[in-house]
Amino acid sequence: MVMGSPTSANAAAVRTYPIAPGYTVNVRSGPGTGYTIIRTLPVGSQVPIFCQRPGETISGPYGTTNIWDNIDNGAYVSDAYVNTGSDGYVAPRCA
Repeated sequence: MVMGSPTSANAAAVRTYPIAPGYTVNVRSGPGTGYTIIRTLPVGSQVPIFCQRPGETISGPYGTTNIWDNIDNGAYVSDAYVNTGSDGYVAPRCA
């Protein structure tokens, strides 16, 4: 029996969303500005959202929200900077 890569199956089901035009966005180790910046997304980035969780309330180009998007293992960005087309959750809650 040949097993496919679980990441390729999961990646097909995950949408990517654009970061607000003209912004570089800090990626943090948790859902708030008190967490370490682990990298910065350049202008024009698109991100997958694997799950979302509540955290620090942030104001950005897409409003004020406490939703944080998990874009990689241990990597979060505020949903206020991601154009999801919704003010609410667009992915499952993180465990």
